[in-house]
Amino acid sequence: MSGLTTAHSVVEPSPTTRTLAGAVVLIYALVSLIPLVWIVMTSFKSPPDSISYPPKVVFEPTLEGYCNLFTTRSRQTQDYIDALPSADDLCERIARDRNMVVVSPSNYLPRFLNSLIIAFGSTLVSVVLGVMAAYAFSRFRVPGKDDLLFFILSTRMMPPIAVAIPIYLMYRELGLSDTRLGMILLYSAVNVSLAVWLLKGFIDEIPREYEEAALVDGYTRLQALLKVVLPQATTGIVATAIFCLIFAWNEYAFAVLLTSGEAQTAPPFIPIIIGEGGQDWPAVAAGTTLFLVPILVFTVLLRKHLLRGITFGAVRK
Repeated sequence: MSGLTTAHSVVEPSPTTRTLAGAVVLIYALVSLIPLVWIVMTSFKSPPDSISYPPKVVFEPTLEGYCNLFTTRSRQTQDYIDALPSADDLCERIARDRNMVVVSPSNYLPRFLNSLIIAFGSTLVSVVLGVMAAYAFSRFRVPGKDDLLFFILSTRMMPPIAVAIPIYLMYRELGLSDTRLGMILLYSAVNVSLAVWLLKGFIDEIPREYEEAALVDGYTRLQALLKVVLPQATTGIVATAIFCLIFAWNEYAFAVLLTSGEAQTAPPFIPIIIGEGGQDWPAVAAGTTLFLVPILVFTVLLRKHLLRGITFGAVRK
């Protein structure tokens, strides 16, 4: 009996713990995916199937929701439709089956393009400004550094919508309302505080000796930043960019208040997709499904950097 021991590692989890943890993660993932799966399914339903009760899980798929999303239709008489030449595309055939004709393309693509330009543009500006500010706070003796960092963080504590009215009045005076530039500047101002704090933590983990060696070899401070620090901080930059992009991509309140036409993004446009007799839920679901694709692809492509960025500096030796 003296050879037996019940001691176990406090670091390595037991098989039972791993099984329970895996089950919890799996259940959480399934529950989280249910709304997304239902949205994708709804995008392939017909309007009657999308509002049927009880909800239909088995249905005949159709692309009517996507056609309604990308086109504007008008109801016509049957005599008018019979006088038209035969339909040459799927969306026109679907519209005629419901006694309608396609009049013009919808505004979804321009709104989707606005979202791409504004979200990625503001993310780029936020990350660039965040890298420079974080490097300065991390490497130089900045007077009142702690107070400045707290001030930067405090801008993130305040709900952005709390300053919506002053920003609206200011943008109206400056001519930035309903412009892509105005939205990029606004989202960058909101995101830069998050970028500074995240990137400062990553840059603090990079040993100063790397830069000192580069400076001894004849590099300038800027060259040391570009060729030594930034490659080491790639994971942190990617993680920061993803978080900034998610905020700018999903932002709704400012987009509703400050845009209405030229610079309107997809989030405020999708809910106002109106069908005949009410909300066109398959078109709304189709717009939401397509809206998820860019951020999903961007995150999946950079998932390795994101995981390393989140855990960067978590273990010290």
